[in-house]
Amino acid sequence: MTDDDAPVLLRTEGRAAYLTLNRPRAINALNHPMVNRIAGALAAWECDPAVATVVITGAGERGLCAGGDIRSIHEDARTGGGTASAAFWRDEYRLNAHIARFSKPYVAVMDGIVMGGGVGVSAHGSVRVVTERSRVAMPETGIGFVPDVGGTWLLSRAPGELGTHLALTGAAVGAGDALLCGLADHFVPADRLPALLADLAADEAHHVLSRYARPAPEGELAAHRAWIDHCYAAGTVEEIVDRLFDCGEPAAKDAAETILAKSPLALKVTLAAMRRAAELGTLEEVLEQEYRVSCAALSSPDLVEGIRAQVIDKDRAPRWSPAALAEVTADDVARFFAPPI
Repeated sequence: MTDDDAPVLLRTEGRAAYLTLNRPRAINALNHPMVNRIAGALAAWECDPAVATVVITGAGERGLCAGGDIRSIHEDARTGGGTASAAFWRDEYRLNAHIARFSKPYVAVMDGIVMGGGVGVSAHGSVRVVTERSRVAMPETGIGFVPDVGGTWLLSRAPGELGTHLALTGAAVGAGDALLCGLADHFVPADRLPALLADLAADEAHHVLSRYARPAPEGELAAHRAWIDHCYAAGTVEEIVDRLFDCGEPAAKDAAETILAKSPLALKVTLAAMRRAAELGTLEEVLEQEYRVSCAALSSPDLVEGIRAQVIDKDRAPRWSPAALAEVTADDVARFFAPPI
């Protein structure tokens, strides 16, 4: 039985259990009740011998999930002291870790928009499917925030400096580049998804994917690896931007201009988080770091301002503080990684 009005629909059919994120008007943006409902379902299904595979999809035509419910985070940071957001992130990150360690095949259908928290409930799964409509991104620097939900774990392990490029610019990638960056495993044409989902109820996931997977359309990033790997290997965001402007590639110049529109503080914290994540040995350690960083961001003016500019007022003209990369100090960055008192 399902409740059609529930924010997450749950059903079982044959050997599969299906999770459907069900806030299509918000592109299935995640809130705390949704995270708790998913976590509870996974705990039950992991112990249920009748469930062999779990499948997650998003309702509507626009995408799996556009991320966390940042309107709620904005209001909480402004008026609630961030308590509710910290509690949400704690449970969300625990869910991300559970998905990564889930003992049965977890099939994430990453069709359409998959951003932020949507990456967290999909890209840690054991079977990750993209389509020609997929647009996968961690766009947090644009709202004065830092990639979370295990995003720095995933991106820091992409080939070369591709992950650093995606983390700083917030750029969305299609199916081919998602596969290249290790964010997905299989390409399936979107018109084949209904049949794939039906077959998962009757057969093992790897058998089903072997029938439906096709070569992905060629991505864009492979052709840019030389300048991406060179420019983003620099030690500071300022040097990265200088290298991007100096290398003579139009796409690199575009990347530099994109970066300079983001929160200077979020950019520097993101680069530090990526470098630290690359040295940490487990996803759980990275999630602990991200939780510390996310909670610190609640006391930064840039998170509230970034959400205001992009989502609330939609003037697309954030007033960052500090306003320039040169004004962000090492102490400003270190505060985000300080152990809780």
